[in-house]
Order: sequence, then structure tokens, then C-alpha cells
Amino acid sequence: MKKLILSMVLVGATTLAFGQKKVVRSAEKNLKSGDYATALSEIEAALQDPETGSDPETTLLKAQIYLGMFASDSSNTMETLENGNSSFDTFMEAFKMGGEDKENGVGKDIWEEDIPGAPDNLRPNSINKLKNVSFDKAIAQYNMDDYEMAYEFFNLAGMVDPKDTTIHYNAGFLANDLGRFEDAKKHFMTLLDVPGYNKLNAYYFLVQILSTEQQNPEGAYEIVTRGKEEYPTDKVLAEYEIQLLLQLNKMDEAMAQIQEALKNDPNNTSILLRSGYLKEQSGDVEGALADYKKSVEIDPNFYEGNYYTAALLIEKAREVLAELNSLSDEEWEKRSQSMGEEANGYYADAVKYFEKSLEIRPDDTGIMEILYQIHTRLKNDAEAEKYNKKLIELLGPNWMDR
Repeated sequence: MKKLILSMVLVGATTLAFGQKKVVRSAEKNLKSGDYATALSEIEAALQDPETGSDPETTLLKAQIYLGMFASDSSNTMETLENGNSSFDTFMEAFKMGGEDKENGVGKDIWEEDIPGAPDNLRPNSINKLKNVSFDKAIAQYNMDDYEMAYEFFNLAGMVDPKDTTIHYNAGFLANDLGRFEDAKKHFMTLLDVPGYNKLNAYYFLVQILSTEQQNPEGAYEIVTRGKEEYPTDKVLAEYEIQLLLQLNKMDEAMAQIQEALKNDPNNTSILLRSGYLKEQSGDVEGALADYKKSVEIDPNFYEGNYYTAALLIEKAREVLAELNSLSDEEWEKRSQSMGEEANGYYADAVKYFEKSLEIRPDDTGIMEILYQIHTRLKNDAEAEKYNKKLIELLGPNWMDR
């Protein structure tokens, strides 16, 4: 009797297992016919069975069903994305169950190369098809100005392939534009780990995000340091390094880098400007003025060079006048004329640099006010009135009372 009962149990178990395998075959058939809802329901049932549920092929089939749902949905909404993410997660689960071997067994099927553009019946239902379909959806949404979903689909494609530089650059670029700076950093950092890829733009984006958007100059400096190890002669990274050293108040290091950079690129106006700034901060006013003027000689339309030159000339004039005002009455009488003329000379020299700055930025009322004040001091009444009229036109008749 016991043998009979045992035989009946074995028959029942065999019948149940056979039944679940039949369900798996039915799910495969429904996947091919496009009846994804039925296929998914069937495969979920099969996964509850100890035998079919422990078979990585069953989990692979579930991933392929989600892939079919994802690929066939042209609405490209968050619901579409959820199916894509489910497909990716399930592919990876099947891969793990199969021993994470891309060359044999279920792993070989999971990572089979896709053939983009081929008829669908010739394309494998692999994770690489998921990547390519997601990429196509990203492009479609980008062309429809749906940048949020374009990013999401690029991101999904990038999850499949960390070494696809086109995908990760596009994802990082979009995330940065959308203000999703952590996401942007993730993709640009991924690019830094791809051998043989020109990573300069990734470094530039990372520095800008860290230093400007996230106010993290220390982190930005670490990225610049890493970038300079790969690209020691890159001029943009050299400028970033100097800028960040200044932000971090590492003046000696900044000056050393400036001097090194100017050896390689003596006509770099941005570096000359920073050299002048550092010299000015250290008290070398004449050296600073020489650097500022040189930057303008190299590029007459360099706004910052013109403005900094003019501003430093004004500062020199004010220092002369401050010294004059500190003199005793007797000394003041002796030196007031010569020192006043010296100060006025600096003011007069500043005019052409401020005028060039205004030519470059013609709506800058701040520069107009400075020019009005200089011409008033120098008794250039016609010029002073010219700027007064411009300021009245732009700011109103009471502009002086602001």
C-alpha cells in the first residue's frame, strides 16, 4: 500500500512538472504571437513551480516577454520604461542564475548580438536588443523635444552597456541640461573608465558641474588633477586648474601653474588675466597691469582684459589721491598739483579701456556711470553729458539717486 501511495505521489509530481513545462511552451508561443499579457501570466505561474522556477531559461523567457512589451509600445511613457527596466532586471537575474557566463548556456542567449534594422523575426530577444530598442526610443523622444523621457531611455540603454560612449555622452549631456547633475556625473564618470576614449569633454562637464552647480571646488580639483594625468598638455584643463586653485585660496600653487601654463601658451589671455590677478593680490601692481595690458594687446576684444586694466588704473589713481589727502598741509601745498596730475593721468588712461569694454557690452550702465564720473573729474563736459544722456535714456532722469 505504501508503495502504491509513493507511486501515486511521484506520478502526481511528474504530471505537475510536465504541466508547468507545457505552460512554459505556451508562454513561448504567446510571446511569438505578441500576446504578451497571456505570456506573462503563464510564465509567472511557471516560476512558482520548483523545477521550472529554478531554471534560468524560464526567467530568461520572462525577460524576453517584458522586452516584447517594451519594444511594441510606441507611446514611450513611464509605463513603457517600467517594462524596459523590468526586462533589464530580469535578464540580469537570469544571467546570475546561469552562472554569469556570457559564452555558454543561458548567458550566451542573453548577450547575443542584436542586428539593428533587421526584420524583427531575425533579431534575437537578447539584452542587446533591449539596449538598441531603448536607444531608438531615446532618439525618437529627443526629436519630439521630450528630453526627460529621452534621458530615461538613454539611461536604460547605458545600463546594458557601460562602454557605449555615444549612449553615456548623450545621457550625461541631457541630464546636465535638465539640471539632473548627479545623473550627469554618473554618466560622465562612466566615460572616464572607458579605455581609448577621448574623455576631455567628460572632464570639462564634470569640472563645471562640481565647481559651478554643486559648489564643490575640492571635488572639481580632484577631477582636474585626474584629467591632467591623462591629458597633461590640455590648455582648458590647465585653466580650470588655475581657476580652482584660486577658489581654494592656494595662491602659491596657482602662480606656479600659471607660470608653467604661460611657458606653453604665452598668448593665452585667460591665463594672463589670472596671472595679473594673482600679482595684484600679492601687491605687484605694476606686474599685474603689465599682464592685463598684454592680454588686451593679444586680443583687443577681450572684455575682462580691458575691464581689469581700466579698473586697476582707477585704483592707482585713487591710491595717489589717498596718499595726497594723508599729507600734512605743508606737503599737500607742495605736491597737490603734481599728484593731482598723476591721478588724472591714470583716469585718462583708463578711459580707452572702459570705452572698449562698453563697445563689447554696449548695455552695461555700470561702465557708463564710471565713464561719466571720470569725464566729470577731468572736466570733459561734452563727454560727461553724452553719458549722462545715455543713462537718463536707460535708467531715467534720477539715475544718480539710485
